[in-house]
Amino acid sequence: MTYDEIVAVLGFAGGNDQPVRILTTNKMEVVGVPTSVDAHIAAHEVYLLPSGADETEIAVNLGAIESVELM
Repeated sequence: MTYDEIVAVLGFAGGNDQPVRILTTNKMEVVGVPTSVDAHIAAHEVYLLPSGADETEIAVNLGAIESVELM
């Protein structure tokens, strides 16, 4: 996926409280609902709430994302 496609899917999912499955460039899988996408060069990450862990938030570097799919 292109960077713009990744940001668009994450933005859509976050705006609709829809979970996504992220596959990183090192083949790790992260599943959760995006809470924010910060494409600014200083941050360059997405924050997710993983399923079943409402008090945990995960940050993933946008440059480390290979693909994103809506669940």
